This record gives sequence, C-alpha cells and structure tokens, in this order.
Amino acid sequence: MHQPDEPQPVPSALPYTPEPPAPSHRLRDAGNLLLMVAGTLLLTLAMFLVPIDTVERLGSFGYVGVFVLTLLASATIFLPSPALGAALLAGKAGLNPWLVGLLSGVAAGLGEITGYLVGRSGSDLAMSTRLYARVEGWVRQWGVLTVFILAAIPSPIIDVAGLAAGAMRLPFYKYLIACILGKTVRFIVVAWVGYWLAPVFE
Repeated sequence: MHQPDEPQPVPSALPYTPEPPAPSHRLRDAGNLLLMVAGTLLLTLAMFLVPIDTVERLGSFGYVGVFVLTLLASATIFLPSPALGAALLAGKAGLNPWLVGLLSGVAAGLGEITGYLVGRSGSDLAMSTRLYARVEGWVRQWGVLTVFILAAIPSPIIDVAGLAAGAMRLPFYKYLIACILGKTVRFIVVAWVGYWLAPVFE
C-alpha cells in the first residue's frame, strides 16, 4: 500500500540584513555636512570683519535688532546662518555680552521651531540620509539631551535633530526648552568672544 509522502519542513527565512550604503552615498553625506559647517563658519567670520560703521549701525538697533536678526537667521533649514555672526557683531559693538547671549539664545531657539514643524508634518526632508538615521538614533536614545548638546555647538546638525524630534513626536515644550538652553550657552560664549576680540579688529 502506498504511503503518503511526509510533509517536508519549510526552510526558515534568512534574517533580513540591510545592505550597507554605497561609498558614494557616504561621501555625499559627509561632503554635504562639511559644506554646511564651512559655510556657517565662513559667513560668521565675514560678518565679524565688516566695517566698523556697520557695527555701529547694528549697535544703534540695540538688543531688539539682535533678537530679530537672530530669529530670522535661525529659521532656515540646512542653510548657513548668520546668527553667530550677529552675536559676534553685537559683542564687537559694545553691547552687554550676557544680554546678547540670552536674547540671541531665545531667538535662535524659537527659530528652530521650523525644523520641528517640518518633521512633525511628515515631510521626508533629509530622512533618507545616514546623518538623519544617526541623529534620530541619538534623539531616540537620549531625548532632549541630544537636542541641548547639538544646539550648544556651532553646527547645522541641530536642524536634523529638529526634524527627528518632530517626526518622533517629542513633546514640543521639551524640544523648545532644550533648544533655547543650548543656544543660550552657545551665544553667550560667542558674544563674549566678540567682546574680547573687538580691540584686535579696530
């Protein structure tokens, strides 16, 4: 009598291993980051070397001018921002570095709302890059501490953190407070640098 064939075991599926990004993609991401950082630093240096009469005009606008200029400059995403240069100029113009740093920090923190809102809207801006994946991992693991640290250093990576924080639905008030605190630390240092170096460029 014919015996029915025993069912053969189904081979288990191999675990999915994502393909590593091509070297050209890694080079492109690194090149874009270097260009953004270099553009920010060069623009800051250029603003610090402006003629003294321009500095005096900025001083005539006082702290309100510093706040407005920093707010507008910080609202950009992935573009070199003159916000650091504004703080340097304010220190060079003789404004109080503590007040310049505080006002610039608040304004810059408010300007970073743009990136958060773009990320929260579901936009895929920059989300396919390795840099975004790395920063998103930092935000997922460390939360607002990542936002604070990236806001405190002169780098456009904070824009990527804003996109990630928005996409991950990080509480808005936590993101905003971390941005403001980090930016305030950064701009207090920058304003004092401008104040101390002012005699060198006179």
